[in-house]
Amino acid sequence: MLLCFSLLTLAAFVVAASIDDCPGYAATNITQNGNTLTAALSLAGDACNVYGDDIKDLMLLVEYQSDSRLHVKIYDTAEQVYQIPAALLSLPSGADASSDNFPLRFSYVANPFSFAVLRSDTQEALFNTSGTSLVFETQYVRLRTSLPDDPFIYGLGEDSDPLRRPTTNYSRTFWNVGDPFLLAGSNLYGAHPIYIEMRGSQAHGVFLGNSDGMDVKINNTKADGQFLEYNTIGGVIDLYFLPGPTPSEVSQQYAGVVGLPAEQAYWAYGFHQCKYGWQDVYMLAEVVQNYSDANIPLEVLWSDIDYMDLRRTWTLDPDRFPLEKMQELVTHLHDHNQSFIMMVDPPVSLNDSTSYNNGLADDIYIKHTNGTILVASMWPGASSWVDWLHPNAQKFWSGQVSSFFDADAGVNVDGIWIDMNDPANFCPYPCPDPNSDPPAPPPLRTTWPSLPGFPPDFQPPNSTSLRLLSKRQSSKGNKTGVPGRNLLDPPYAINNTDGPLDANTLWPDLQQYGGYSFYDLHNLFASGMITNTRSALLTRRPGVRPFIISRSTFAGSGNKTGHWTGNVGDNGSLWSQYRISIKQNMEFATFFQMPTVGADVCGFNLNTTETLCARWAVLGAWYPFYRNHADITALQQEFYLWPLVTVAAQNAIRTRMQLIDYFYTEFHYQTVDGVPKTILPLFYIYPTDTNTLENELQFFYGPSLLVSPVTEENVTSVDFYLPKDTFYDFFTGEKVQGQGQSITRDNVNYTEIPVHIRGGSILPLRVDGANNTKLLRELDFDLLIAPDADGAASGRLYLDDGESLKPGVISEISFAYSATNQSLSVGGTFGYQTTNRFDNAILLGAVGNSSIGRNSISGKTVKIDKPLRGGFTVSLQ
Repeated sequence: MLLCFSLLTLAAFVVAASIDDCPGYAATNITQNGNTLTAALSLAGDACNVYGDDIKDLMLLVEYQSDSRLHVKIYDTAEQVYQIPAALLSLPSGADASSDNFPLRFSYVANPFSFAVLRSDTQEALFNTSGTSLVFETQYVRLRTSLPDDPFIYGLGEDSDPLRRPTTNYSRTFWNVGDPFLLAGSNLYGAHPIYIEMRGSQAHGVFLGNSDGMDVKINNTKADGQFLEYNTIGGVIDLYFLPGPTPSEVSQQYAGVVGLPAEQAYWAYGFHQCKYGWQDVYMLAEVVQNYSDANIPLEVLWSDIDYMDLRRTWTLDPDRFPLEKMQELVTHLHDHNQSFIMMVDPPVSLNDSTSYNNGLADDIYIKHTNGTILVASMWPGASSWVDWLHPNAQKFWSGQVSSFFDADAGVNVDGIWIDMNDPANFCPYPCPDPNSDPPAPPPLRTTWPSLPGFPPDFQPPNSTSLRLLSKRQSSKGNKTGVPGRNLLDPPYAINNTDGPLDANTLWPDLQQYGGYSFYDLHNLFASGMITNTRSALLTRRPGVRPFIISRSTFAGSGNKTGHWTGNVGDNGSLWSQYRISIKQNMEFATFFQMPTVGADVCGFNLNTTETLCARWAVLGAWYPFYRNHADITALQQEFYLWPLVTVAAQNAIRTRMQLIDYFYTEFHYQTVDGVPKTILPLFYIYPTDTNTLENELQFFYGPSLLVSPVTEENVTSVDFYLPKDTFYDFFTGEKVQGQGQSITRDNVNYTEIPVHIRGGSILPLRVDGANNTKLLRELDFDLLIAPDADGAASGRLYLDDGESLKPGVISEISFAYSATNQSLSVGGTFGYQTTNRFDNAILLGAVGNSSIGRNSISGKTVKIDKPLRGGFTVSLQ
């Protein structure tokens, strides 16, 4: 295939004086071989050595990797500079494009070297480094691209800033921290250095495969114009250009770089409850009993670090959470079709001799440069941390998981929650005394409310009364890093919200297996823990989808885990945090390919209010991951504590249950092809509608349901945008013609949320809700048909056993409706054996009265009564 590598004209550019002295590079030995271009880049003048030593000799590699991905990599010729280990994130390589009409074209100037990436059809430059010299030093790399004025940039998370990134004086820092309240402008728990830009109705994406600390700056100045600039404190330039041209295609192409999302078990879409501060196993049982008594379906119970003996991972508090009682609790949950999840923190306590000695025997702890083991401090006091790159790390971690969570001899959990993996450290450098005391456990309780649904040994001493619910108001280098760097205090200081790189975390000068420095691997610590945890869970339950929720993440983490957007700092019980959760869900599910995502419903920090919790209980039911969780310092906020929140949760969970198969289907297909179909910004559905580009308070739940929550305190009305399209109110069936403008909905009470079906959709709905997902799977389906302006609609349904990593048999069923002949056609494959049936078809926009579960709606109902075993066509006349 003939590729075009043309020349650009460089424009004079004035930059900051210190960097302006840097000469850039000159390209020589330029070689084109099929879909690949290589060149040598040599320093074009005297070294400037601003933030380290200029590296004199670099290599350029350009690969047309596929028909939808261009790879541009600039690295040191000696290959000493750190590159991401494949064990933590394996990035694609090779040039396998097959099309002669590749959508992107690489262009360059040889001296001084600069490059651009252009659209082949329009010659528009999507990325253009001309005018600013490339700086590549031992502890600093700068690369700048010019942009159109006031661009529409998205991504570059994790953060709490606007969905569309500001375009002047804006900086996004990548250095994982665990800070409170999701502060604006701060770096948070994860690092995802991908951005998506919308230009007109077209989108493209740029991913930088670099895990070092960095600032990404977006600005517009009189001297420099509009630009985006990478400023890293190490690593190489490893760019992947994604041509789109639709935003959904960009996200799909990104999945081709970092991996497809992990599929979750069916039960994971139920409602989850947690609280930091539940005092003992009996309090956990109380919560389960209270939810049952309140008729609020609880699918999954969680335990925070309260269960640990003096906060030591891999231990149980023998007085408050004794093993035999924990096993009884789990048995009760499993007998009632519920699941149980426990937290696991990364450090291994020196005071847990069995676990710690296992780690010593396997030699798996992170070390100082002199070879001694790091001892710092976290919840349990003096601790050491696992070196996830060590070849024995998986053996150790799998052994701990298999032993502690053994189905017979341990606590038989259904998933693992990994926290504090930024990673957090409570002992400031140089940590002269890591032997801090863990938080004191709560007083032992001598009585508690009766638990009629639990065995006798769960009942309080001498109690026979029923309880009441309480209410509250090679040859080359090894790519591990250039020696001699200042790892504790690098010359270029990124804008870390915590200050120095060693603040509240492990120290950058620590060493990991293979010659790596923690300086380069900090943002990947969670990736190692996630990878080892997933493998451990697969060892424990082979062939079953592992369920993991992680606080900290990096690019590609969605391939193995989900994420909740907060803890320690977590979100707060504030309306501002409620609003932030909406945009964060869109970012993770769509931009970062991590669709198992959700915030702490009702807020983690501070005390929530009845009305905020009611609104959040309803909104949270439209998160992929739906969990109520609060801090130890906050009052309890379980849904059953207020009458208003009880009703809100009952309604919300019933609706969520009816829609689980619709969402499960769309989630499944995102794990198959990477096309985002779970939580979507409006501009992903309507990319030509400029009114959608900054909308961060509405979202699509799957491709068919537009959710428009109330987002202000003490308000029962909401203004929301309806694009120019046909919609139907999900709860009433009323047809609404969107005009591309905002409308106002009044009288939205605290148990409601406006939701509209996009015309052209067919939704498979369970005929009602259920107390748990196992019972839900026994219910039949209704098909809700919402025709578009042409009278057509389509949909799909995916069925499997709900838990197997590789299901043996599946069904992939398609639905199509045509107003022309007023018929519904059902086809596809029907391998999964089920007794479920299609009960009714409900045609919206037609005359009649119908119902969705317990809600009456406007529409025509036609009885189908067909098994899910083969295709058929029925008339809806």
